[in-house]
Amino acid sequence: MADYDYDVLVIGAGPGGYVAAIRAAQLGLKTACVESRETLGGTCLNVGCIPSKAMLHASEYFDAAANGAMAKMGIKVTPELDLEAMHGQRRDAVKQLTGGIEFLFKKNKVEWLKGHAAFAGPDSVTVGDRTVRAKNIVIATGSSVTPLPGVEIDQKVVVDSTGALELGAVPGHMVVIGGGVIGLELGSVWRRLGAKVTCVEFLDQILPGFDGEVRKESNKIFKKQGIEFRLGTKVTGIANDGTKATLTVEPAAGGEASTIEADAVLVSIGRRPNTDGLNLQAAGLQVNNRGQIEIGHDFRTSVPTIWAIGDVVPGPMLAHKAEDEGIAVAENIAGHTGIVNHDVIPSVVYTWPEIAGVGLTEELARERGEVKVGKFPMLANSRAKTNHEPDGFVKIIADAKTDRVVGVWAIASVAGTMIAQAGQAMEFGATSEDIAYTCHAHPTHSEAIKEAAMAVQGKPIHM
Repeated sequence: MADYDYDVLVIGAGPGGYVAAIRAAQLGLKTACVESRETLGGTCLNVGCIPSKAMLHASEYFDAAANGAMAKMGIKVTPELDLEAMHGQRRDAVKQLTGGIEFLFKKNKVEWLKGHAAFAGPDSVTVGDRTVRAKNIVIATGSSVTPLPGVEIDQKVVVDSTGALELGAVPGHMVVIGGGVIGLELGSVWRRLGAKVTCVEFLDQILPGFDGEVRKESNKIFKKQGIEFRLGTKVTGIANDGTKATLTVEPAAGGEASTIEADAVLVSIGRRPNTDGLNLQAAGLQVNNRGQIEIGHDFRTSVPTIWAIGDVVPGPMLAHKAEDEGIAVAENIAGHTGIVNHDVIPSVVYTWPEIAGVGLTEELARERGEVKVGKFPMLANSRAKTNHEPDGFVKIIADAKTDRVVGVWAIASVAGTMIAQAGQAMEFGATSEDIAYTCHAHPTHSEAIKEAAMAVQGKPIHM
């Protein structure tokens, strides 16, 4: 260690970075983590996954009271919105969790280097006025919002996902640009609290990358809830007078332009890797045409001393994917074998109901060979029926020859939790018969997974 300050230096303290740092320290490596935010946890804990779920959860309660859902169960209330208190519980959740990461750093003796990092060489990084050297450097700088060309985000009228969490009043009309996960989640929050919500999506369907049948059914459910969709539509300009915005839109395939008036506009068209400012050239690294850092199967870059994980490398931009890669890269650095099965990474939309999937869509599975598909509606699930949660279904896709499960998709109130069973089954190479003949507790939502597996076998009981 005479020539090095650390065995491992992690750049970024988001889900991938802080996990990598903690795991490296647990494995006996002298570790530091560079983070420029005032709090640890990255986008996810500070302005992403966690605060958005706090608002989604709170707004679900408000919506259930406001739309009469609670009255159906004999609970009569007239809700009154205290938006500042709702924001307060969100901020409190963030404070507790980010503080928890700081505690874990201290517990595991991970040093937090506060500031921005820039490479000075393949084994050295400048943080503020200090330059440190490390045997191994892990890039885990995450991603940021993709801007819409020609559109300025003022975080008042035109906002990104961070600004959408901080709105001080419920907008009369919110336009969401982008029909992906973030837009649908945050659009749902403000729709539940009283806003009219219009979603403008360039493609002809929402939720790109999800199973086709799931995309269509989700669209129907959101429409029933009151979200208006303008599919196959592109935004060509936004005029913002400081209090309202006027969007100019036209058909994606070309055609006559029209305008939409809005009190708030959420720009949610995707995310891009955070590599600007890292001075990658000094380390001998380049990015691909999507701004990502290419890696090998062990997360090592083209420079042997540098590794990369999370949103800055190819693959889905998901916190749990980054966390698993963080553990794996630390184990590889320590001389162990760290592996992530990127074919079994679940995706979840935390709307109501939740939408989740793992593995292949039916479309992709059919491109690769013959498949068997089983479906089971939540309407026929006893727990969902009792809870007044009839929307959705579970769908299992299995290889026609081997019966091995290659994809599972679900729309259900707790689909995000249910999908973990499917992922674990696929990790162990389960067949649909394995799932069908596994005893599931009754009455639970997860019985729908068992029934969908039985449907693959051609013998569901409750349908």
